[in-house]
Amino acid sequence: MKKLFPLFLLSLLIACAPEKIPADLLVKNATIYTVNENFDTENAFVVKDGKILEIGIKPELELKYNIAETYDAKGKTIVPGLIDGHAHLYGLGLNLQDVDLTETTSYDEVLARVITFQKEKNKDYIIGRGWDQNDWEEKEFPTNKELDSLFPETPVALTRIDGHAMIVNSKALELAGITTETKMDGGVIGVESGKLTGVLVDSPMSLVEESFPKQNRSYNKQALLDAERICLEMGLTTINDAGLDKEVIELIDSLQQRDSMALRVYAMVSNKPKNLDYYLNNGKIKTERLNVRSVKVYADGALGSRGAAMRDSYSDMPGHFGAMITPADSLQTLADKIAAADFQMNTHAIGDSANISVLRAYKTALKDKNDTRWKIEHAQIVTEKDFDKFSKNIIPSVQPTHATSDMYWAEDRVGSERIKGAYAYKTLLENAGIVVLGTDFPVEKVNPMYTFYAAVARKDLEHYPENGFQKKDALSREEALKGMTIWAAYSNFEEDEKGSIEEGKFADFTVLDRDIMKVEEDSIPNTKVIATFIDGKKEFSLEEE
Repeated sequence: MKKLFPLFLLSLLIACAPEKIPADLLVKNATIYTVNENFDTENAFVVKDGKILEIGIKPELELKYNIAETYDAKGKTIVPGLIDGHAHLYGLGLNLQDVDLTETTSYDEVLARVITFQKEKNKDYIIGRGWDQNDWEEKEFPTNKELDSLFPETPVALTRIDGHAMIVNSKALELAGITTETKMDGGVIGVESGKLTGVLVDSPMSLVEESFPKQNRSYNKQALLDAERICLEMGLTTINDAGLDKEVIELIDSLQQRDSMALRVYAMVSNKPKNLDYYLNNGKIKTERLNVRSVKVYADGALGSRGAAMRDSYSDMPGHFGAMITPADSLQTLADKIAAADFQMNTHAIGDSANISVLRAYKTALKDKNDTRWKIEHAQIVTEKDFDKFSKNIIPSVQPTHATSDMYWAEDRVGSERIKGAYAYKTLLENAGIVVLGTDFPVEKVNPMYTFYAAVARKDLEHYPENGFQKKDALSREEALKGMTIWAAYSNFEEDEKGSIEEGKFADFTVLDRDIMKVEEDSIPNTKVIATFIDGKKEFSLEEE
């Protein structure tokens, strides 16, 4: 007859067993690229109170912790929550409410979309964005003749995809107060044979935008939430929004505080007097989801609309040099003011003239300061001798899909010599020690896998060109992932809380259907996001749809 195990001994063993530690989430069975200092890979981690508690290949994790929920990745790849280093979240949301003109192949198609939109929406003011004349057979700017015929009494304003040119009808010009006598520095008002063409480049566009119907809080809220949904579906957990007004920043904060918006936002304040007066005098704002400590400035326009400021004239338009939106002396005054307030300055610079102007202004403003992490947004065309002026104090923030969108015509604009210093991401990295990657959506598509692919392959989505565009400036896969995670976090002064999967950091991570560090290069753009987690909470899941 078997002896019964004494009840008191069983009770003693149970009493002596270590008490399990409570935890909210166990993530297991994954290929996890931690993007820590050693770029280690792991297969499991535990989350508590929105932060990573422990990482490692440890079967005993389930014994050590009292797990509330388990996420079995089933062998899928996990990377730190992806950060878009330069985008326009609010702009994307607004675009979703207006006419989508992206991927139009002719001006006739643009007009057809506007007609269809107006039949469905019957707007008092028609607004659209996304056309690019470089994608048309006729690669010149249109005029407003057809718009005037179709919409003689309804104002229409259609912005180019890069946000630096606009075609508007006569009614919109009238509302904006623009005539053939109107003059504005830093841009172009199109006039032919003594008549307005309806084409506006850079600065004059603001006159039209000021006449747009004022949107209410409910409209803006819907725009932000619509844009957030798309970002979460694409695996993004933080967006650097490159230029927001105070009212929109406060709305984002309100939505986040009420848990209506999970997405984290690094908000660059738009360079407007009312914004600067408020933020530079009242100081930085930092919550777990919102960071306001930078100012977005435009040095020049865009290459596609020939608004980028060049040292020598455009190769395809002799005598035309583009224009500085913010002249060099104003850049210096502004840089000094921002530095004095201990804010970060993030400046759009496309042309080589704009880039050197910004670099000079930064150098003077930062001469007595350390660890400023000011950024040059785009750093698109840089003269060879100016690359060494970049550093961890003056960081290049670039958008790889700009290279693969512009490569068909960029050399026509700048010639065979200047193109060598264009879209030079590897060269920038070698000089700065860091490079931040973004999309500039809605100028480009939101998908960060396209960013990753363009950075490492230097090809478009049709895998052209076969050997990559200026392949010497391609990034390695490890560098590209860092540019979308830890380096982007560093540029935001947030490297201690996000950008890698490490103990104590936010449990922001993205689950992918393939290992982007190992798969065949041309399959990278086909990568699907399986799930997006922020604070250890599943904010998007493909599996549940």
